[in-house]
Amino acid sequence: MTGKYAIEIEKVTKVYQKYSSRHRFKTFKSALVKGDLFKSMKPDELVTALEGVNFNVPKGMTFGVIGENGSGKSTLLKIITGITKPTKGRVTVRGKVSALIELGAGFHPEITGRENVYINGIMLGLSKKEIHEKFSDIVRFAELEEFIDAPVKTYSSGMYMKLGFSVAINVNPDVLLIDEVLAVGDAGFVPKCLDKINDFRRRKKTILFVSHDLSTVEKICDQVVWLKNGKIKTLGEPKRVIDAYLQDIAGQQEEVFEQRQQRVNEEYGEKKETVIKKTSDEKTSVTVQQSLPPDEADEHREQRWGKREIEIKKVRLIDLKGKPKHVFQTDEGMIIEMEVESYSRIKDFVFGLGIFNSQGIQCYGTNTLMEEFEAKSIEGKCEIACRIEKLSLINGTYYLDVAVHKIDGYPYDYHRNLYSFMVSSLNKDVGIFRPEHEWSFSSKIQFKSFKD
Repeated sequence: MTGKYAIEIEKVTKVYQKYSSRHRFKTFKSALVKGDLFKSMKPDELVTALEGVNFNVPKGMTFGVIGENGSGKSTLLKIITGITKPTKGRVTVRGKVSALIELGAGFHPEITGRENVYINGIMLGLSKKEIHEKFSDIVRFAELEEFIDAPVKTYSSGMYMKLGFSVAINVNPDVLLIDEVLAVGDAGFVPKCLDKINDFRRRKKTILFVSHDLSTVEKICDQVVWLKNGKIKTLGEPKRVIDAYLQDIAGQQEEVFEQRQQRVNEEYGEKKETVIKKTSDEKTSVTVQQSLPPDEADEHREQRWGKREIEIKKVRLIDLKGKPKHVFQTDEGMIIEMEVESYSRIKDFVFGLGIFNSQGIQCYGTNTLMEEFEAKSIEGKCEIACRIEKLSLINGTYYLDVAVHKIDGYPYDYHRNLYSFMVSSLNKDVGIFRPEHEWSFSSKIQFKSFKD
């Protein structure tokens, strides 16, 4: 073992026993009579939170840990801090450790913030004298001068977080462990925390940073490890690891959207056959309402109407390379393909589309009439494609309307929100769309970089 590493994780595995809750209301007497008391007390299964995790964190490095909920991130930090022990493997940490995992977890609600600062500081390894010297800085950083002598039970969760963070960072640790604690901070306090973290980085402290905020991870970390199902998926340069993680998430989302679309298509297919039969045999007008199962979307989300003299038979969303896709990046393009069939020669027709966000706000809409395409005729099976070079939409789920109708609006076939896609991005823009833009500043305006 060399001393150049602040943290050494050697083949760490953590296994938990999951007990059944099926018999938790069974009486002790009934369990004895039936003879299944000990069966009820046995674990149903073993849950592996971490399996064979192996990596080292050099001294002075800011090291990021990313992964979905349940991937083992918090378990890893609890093992590093000694809160829990690994089932297998070994962990070595060199230097004084301060963990921002469950801020304020050691606070006693009935006593004041002042008293809790002293107790918490002693628990973190400071002497009473050291706490006294740092007390004013702790309270000032936490912005709790007016409340420090009030019982902690009167504090909000944000005040808890502020005081816990302030105590932890004033321990002046060699190794700082951070687990998503900034999520509950207010808009004014979080930048102060990030400034303090950057100060630790400049002083070459070792930081292990666990967060779902990928943009911050990319900005402040030197290396990143991606955990998936308790195992290391990738370890290396932040952008490369984060991009791989985002691609994996996008793949999972793609499957969800594809399965959702298949369910819509299956339901649509059954009702379509009935409609076509009625239209050809009885020459009647038929209106079709369709919806996903209640757990997938609101009942009003998907619907369709029109006699279908011109029918939209199939709609595909593909990327600019022709690959079917449902999850796009902000700067990616999309092609909307439609297969249609006109059951007679028709001269009056318009093709249109609309994109709506999850709140039902129309982000964009157009049709061939608006864009001055003059219809002449359509007959038989045809194909239409609308190519969008760059979506420029912010993060979110979007729904697509497609339609073919007369110039006066009479609908041949209207699909309302039958198709959906997702836009995924690290950008934190708000609103509806993301226009191309850039900032410029005069020489007297300066900004601090996360890398400073």
